[in-house]
Amino acid sequence: MSSSTFEQDGQSLYVTASGEGPPVVLIHGLSGSRGWWRYNIPALRGKARVYSLELSGYGHARRQRSLSVRDMAALVSAWMRAENLRGVTLVGHSMGGHISMHVAALVPDRVQNLVLVGASGLLRAQAYRTALHLPRAALIGRKRFLARVLTDAARAGPRTLWRNAVDLLNDSVQDSLPLIRARTLIVWGERDVLVPLALGQLLHEALPGSRLEVIERAGHIVMVDAPQRFNRVLLDFIAQTAPEETEPEQTASEPRGQTEVRHD
Repeated sequence: MSSSTFEQDGQSLYVTASGEGPPVVLIHGLSGSRGWWRYNIPALRGKARVYSLELSGYGHARRQRSLSVRDMAALVSAWMRAENLRGVTLVGHSMGGHISMHVAALVPDRVQNLVLVGASGLLRAQAYRTALHLPRAALIGRKRFLARVLTDAARAGPRTLWRNAVDLLNDSVQDSLPLIRARTLIVWGERDVLVPLALGQLLHEALPGSRLEVIERAGHIVMVDAPQRFNRVLLDFIAQTAPEETEPEQTASEPRGQTEVRHD
């Protein structure tokens, strides 16, 4: 495993990489860190080169001022260009999914597969009302992971969390959606109270050819609540990538029909 910091114009990303194979990039959500992928990275790195990002203001990059979701998307896109990553499977959870949609629109030639996990891009609410759901969300999720959630939130600090919460609730992905060319998988926890399943269904309708997977009895942090099912769905989706799609100069395949699959 290797780690590095990417810096541009005083902004930074902390990047951890492991494994060999096609690139898979993981972006955490609000109050998150690379630790939120702890149950997923081991399954992925046997088949891919896994890059786990920690955004400005979070994790190892917590001393940096946090950025807006659009500025973070621009920074992630710049990092992809600097690393010359192509054929990327971009996986974003919650705010990370929100950012990932903007990234997929900014560098469509680099993002081959887009995986949106409880993404916040269509969420519209007042920040304090969303915060009221946090205790219930913690009770629904895996209890032993609660310590990690609280630790990462404390490391980020209330100012960073509030600033990013307000920003993402005021930002829309509607202008980015038509620019996304990547094969898209949408994964949602059936019991998500922070970003309700209805918003996942709206994303599914807004992205022609996307695939919606609903994981029953899982909450907002679905990759932690049901890691084996999440890993299976993600790896199956990546494996279905047609060989010709791995060449950036070739035309992307025709979008597949919309499907919804529930996992219990």
